[in-house]
Amino acid sequence: MCNLATISKPELDALLQATDVGDVWGVGRRISAQLIEAGVTNALELSRLDLMEQLIKHPQATFMLRVRGDSMKDAGIMDGSVVLVDKAIQPRNGHVVVACIDNEYLCKYFVQRAGRVRLKAANNTYPDITPKDGQTLEIWGVVVASILQHKC
Repeated sequence: MCNLATISKPELDALLQATDVGDVWGVGRRISAQLIEAGVTNALELSRLDLMEQLIKHPQATFMLRVRGDSMKDAGIMDGSVVLVDKAIQPRNGHVVVACIDNEYLCKYFVQRAGRVRLKAANNTYPDITPKDGQTLEIWGVVVASILQHKC
């Protein structure tokens, strides 16, 4: 399972240290990035992108969490990744969500069939989770992006 913890200000600052920064929205930072080709090229075309504008559609309903564990690795969400979660998006089958079952926080695929919800890992070594009768399932939001900081 992925254990999630709220990203701290020092972690966010470290994550954003190599970017242009200004004040914006509830996340507190505006990130600007440059778009370049990943292959070898002689002429690079650079353009400015506002990362927050690209990723955040509902600023008042968006928050970031750090993922712990490898249950979502096949979805590209690795141990230590930061996920951007939007509470305003209604979860649908196949969405990656942040859920809480009896005070245990999880990052999993959302699957709903015949009115029953199942949370599915993106790593076959983890079983599906189906809330049992009497358990409380709360969907905190839909993961709209994940960020994995590379070592430099």
